[in-house]
Amino acid sequence: MDAKRVKHILDGVKDGTIPVDEALEELARLPFTDIGLAVVDHHRSLRTGFPEVVLGEGKTATQIAAIVTELRRGRGNVLVTRVAPALADAVRAAVPDMEHRLEARALVLKQAEVARMGHGPIAIVTAGTSDIGVAEEAALVAELAGNEVVRMFDVGVAGIHRLFHRLDDLRRASVIVVAAGMEGALASVVGGLVSCPVIAVPTSVGYGASFGGVAALLGMLSTCAAGVTVVNIDNGFGAGYAAALMNRVGRAHGAK
Repeated sequence: MDAKRVKHILDGVKDGTIPVDEALEELARLPFTDIGLAVVDHHRSLRTGFPEVVLGEGKTATQIAAIVTELRRGRGNVLVTRVAPALADAVRAAVPDMEHRLEARALVLKQAEVARMGHGPIAIVTAGTSDIGVAEEAALVAELAGNEVVRMFDVGVAGIHRLFHRLDDLRRASVIVVAAGMEGALASVVGGLVSCPVIAVPTSVGYGASFGGVAALLGMLSTCAAGVTVVNIDNGFGAGYAAALMNRVGRAHGAK
């Protein structure tokens, strides 16, 4: 439940279109509901501007379906991250109106239109095609938070001319998320070309010495490009969320 929904309830009580008992029933679920297997946070959107997001990894289909069923009572959109295809199918058998976003490894229940909140586009950039899953997780989170998203995939340093071809799009962005594995160099390159915040996401893509993304993580943390910040390995969700926050509270940005 977000501020808009609470205001709707209070206005309804004021003008008589919503009975007091009905309003009390809805407001009674604030700030949370204990359903036994989880304590579902209905108050998070009021506190942070974003609703609670369900991490699917490590949960059963029954647990996810129960949490989603409770969250949907708040009438907002519901996002479940890190959902393998078999688990997604099992959840959708219980909650058929959930949409499976395969590349983002996510499930989405759309119940409300998403209002545009960002000051400008968020660019989601990948070094290679293998990084797209992490990038799509970031893109989905940013879109559900009310942002325009521009995707730029497979523009890594092995063919840097591909990145320069999109330079105008990069410089129009308010925030940029860069997902890269191997040595993670693309984040530093992008950081040296633009005047907006860059969020680097190391991915677990690469050969043996990449150590499952650790090499990219250390490379990004050691960047000499100012304005680059780094999230954890494969954390597209965290990058998309941070980008949305920056774009919401920042000012419109972009080089001319």
